[in-house]
Amino acid sequence: MTTSRSVPASRTVEVDFLYLDLTTCSRCRASDATLDAAVETVLPVLDSLGTAIEVHKTLVQTEAQARELGFVSSPTIRVNGRDIAGDLTESSCSECGELCGCDGGVDCRVWDYRGERHTEAPTGLIVEAILAEVGPSGDAQSEETPFVDVPENLKRFFAGTDAAREVSSCCSTAEQAGCCDPAEKAGCCGDAIHSTCGCR
Repeated sequence: MTTSRSVPASRTVEVDFLYLDLTTCSRCRASDATLDAAVETVLPVLDSLGTAIEVHKTLVQTEAQARELGFVSSPTIRVNGRDIAGDLTESSCSECGELCGCDGGVDCRVWDYRGERHTEAPTGLIVEAILAEVGPSGDAQSEETPFVDVPENLKRFFAGTDAAREVSSCCSTAEQAGCCDPAEKAGCCGDAIHSTCGCR
């Protein structure tokens, strides 16, 4: 999904939200909500500065897609290519473990912000990251996060969800990727546990 602001803009801030699941994982759902709140908060400031914002939300479904996107943890928020979380910190996510049948063996991102640890992206952190891109040092802030390879943690998740899809779904991964809005996946395609397969 892409959200854009139609203003006469001299520049654009690109925000990418990459996630594993919006139907079961509370970390992904909460981070999606805080991202939306952060964007609403900064829109008046961006408008006054002649800056547009585009938000791209991407459901990452395969190891190959994760590699192509440089995706190393869920959820990930990048502003102009920079992962706003800084150092990668994770903890066990039982919800994603259930999705892939990995017995809790999946870790998802946690966020360190102002001395506290959060299981969803804090609104303040997102606001600060966006505004940093339109300040005097915005160009210096936009270094892309280096990518080495898809972590074993995510490889286990994708292997588990791929196996579950093969057993329970009548549609291919490619078909499911474009059949509906990501927020409607549970009703349309089901999940790794309950397949409804409403694609056809």
